[in-house]
Amino acid sequence: MAATFFGEVVKAPCRAGTEDEEEEDEGRRETPEDREVRQQLARKREVRLLRRQTKTSLEVSLLEKYPCSKFIIAIGNNAVAFLSSFVMNSGVWEEVGCAKLWNEWCRTTDTIHLSSTEAFCVFYHLKSNPSVFGSCPRKNMQITILTCRHVTDYKTSESTGSLPSPFLKALKTQNFKDPVCCPLLEQPNIVHDLPAAVLSYCQVWKIPAILYLCYTDVMKLDLITVEAFKPILSTRSLKGLVKNIPQSTELLKKLMTTNEIQSNIYT
Repeated sequence: MAATFFGEVVKAPCRAGTEDEEEEDEGRRETPEDREVRQQLARKREVRLLRRQTKTSLEVSLLEKYPCSKFIIAIGNNAVAFLSSFVMNSGVWEEVGCAKLWNEWCRTTDTIHLSSTEAFCVFYHLKSNPSVFGSCPRKNMQITILTCRHVTDYKTSESTGSLPSPFLKALKTQNFKDPVCCPLLEQPNIVHDLPAAVLSYCQVWKIPAILYLCYTDVMKLDLITVEAFKPILSTRSLKGLVKNIPQSTELLKKLMTTNEIQSNIYT
């Protein structure tokens, strides 16, 4: 099975099987019609970066107007909640773009004007320091990625039930030289999906990048999981962006309360 996007981890199929299964596999071989359908889907896949409130696509020439020194990526509910409460609450951030995505698994509407909830990715920059944003990769840019995985994905000789969940691990590119606030991810553990794609790209192009991966037993929005990212606030990449941690903590608690009310089917 071939990878469908850069950085995807593909599991090889098992070669063991019976003769009946091998005959079924032969019967399922791709036909010209199947190939044509697959090619049509491939042509339809797209990722478009849109400038907010306009119909203008974000092209390379436009992104060049935002020289970038720090690019912070939050993936998943808990990482986004942490970034929203502790980082974006500490300054005036402006929404400058969003990503529109279509493939077999992820689809957005055909409209150009996407809301923040419809977009698969929203880009902000710090108005007091516009270089804290996302733009074209440069060697003097530093990338920080935050995401979560379930603790059962963590490979260790110990029982996962004895691990102090949630806990942080880090994986960095060779060019990342800053101190790391948590232990590095050990082999044979691997990262998946978008974080893997971003780190692989940064490693190839010698861009300093670090992934902070929180292993947790609660994948929904969870206060304890969000607070597990707090050691990152002392790192060089985020230290200058965070101003009022107590106020941010209160904002996070309000966010959790709002989410609990919206998730209650009896209210």
